Amino acid sequence: MRIFFLDQSGKPGGAELCLIDIAKPYGLGNASRRHRALVGLFADGSFKDILQQNNIPVEVLATQAIEVRKESSLVQGLKSLAQLAPLITKVVKIAREYDLIYANTQKALVVGALASFFSRRPLVYHLHDILSTEHFSQTNLRIAINLANRFASLVIANSQASQTAFIQAGGRTDIIEVVYNGFEPKKYQTDQSDINQLQQQLGLQGKFVVGHFSRLAPWKGQHILIDALAKCPPEVTAILVGDALFGEQDYVQQLHQQVAELGLENRVNFLGFRSDIPQLMAACDLVAHTSTSPEPFGRVIVEAMLCGKPVVAAKAGGVMELVEHGLNGFLVTPGEPQELAQVIITCLQETEITATIANNARTTASGRFDVAIINQQIAQLLSQRF
Repeated sequence: MRIFFLDQSGKPGGAELCLIDIAKPYGLGNASRRHRALVGLFADGSFKDILQQNNIPVEVLATQAIEVRKESSLVQGLKSLAQLAPLITKVVKIAREYDLIYANTQKALVVGALASFFSRRPLVYHLHDILSTEHFSQTNLRIAINLANRFASLVIANSQASQTAFIQAGGRTDIIEVVYNGFEPKKYQTDQSDINQLQQQLGLQGKFVVGHFSRLAPWKGQHILIDALAKCPPEVTAILVGDALFGEQDYVQQLHQQVAELGLENRVNFLGFRSDIPQLMAACDLVAHTSTSPEPFGRVIVEAMLCGKPVVAAKAGGVMELVEHGLNGFLVTPGEPQELAQVIITCLQETEITATIANNARTTASGRFDVAIINQQIAQLLSQRF
């Protein structure tokens, strides 16, 4: 089966990392298989380079950024539709050389749906979002649901939470299936000497290190971890890994201000975007997930589990499908720094129990989210539907 993947982003986020794993088996780079996949991007950037490093054929299809935001109004949506016309024309032309269009993001769904209609190629929509008014404007919600219902032969949801939200928003129950994100467990096996070196470089020796791994954005809740940190013993330190995207620089300034006001300058390290995530996670004693709105999946949580690290996560959305409190991680009420601080202190003091929970987490994650099993599930769905 020849698949034309579409993604709106030039930068690697959770949806893009998932796409790499799905596309890789179809585009291994040797001459006989190269034509089986192409990833079409709507923006240039580092994601293109990562795809190329993984021998996945890629083409940047748009020359200018598409200005559509999750909170866009109908008027803005119509303006952007006119802007999309040349892109849709290009996608239609390429799609005719493939058996299937695979839209990996919401903007990709808009382009992919129209291209599916004109090219007469079936459409798959991979849903990486909880489609609710917490995350999207009413207009964008209606567009996504109507396009999926009308044009998609299959919607793949990354969690039961995403599936439920899709159906509650009016999505068809007969086209949606749940397939979790896949991971390569080997990637998360780290060398102790690398970890020691990192700890030395970052001045983390002798500290209890809480890691937070996500883009810097209000709903990702870095401010909650900083508040919790102020309630913990002085040896508890935090590393914040990730950059601001989508014009969220004001929030970064707020975080620095919060750290200064609480006198935590020596206990909070802003590390920005990093590519050595497994090593950084392995250098932590605990990984915190603090989203204030329901998370569709929670990629960071599984990555931490695979690194053999205990996880404390906000109890909402897809997270509750990954973490069983007290068995393979800890769950806390979203937006509650006091509760988060209590779990951090428990992990600091109850080292044996915490180690058992971390081992359980690694075992669970290795079994449930192995990329080979996940890709098999997707291939099976595609062969059943097309």
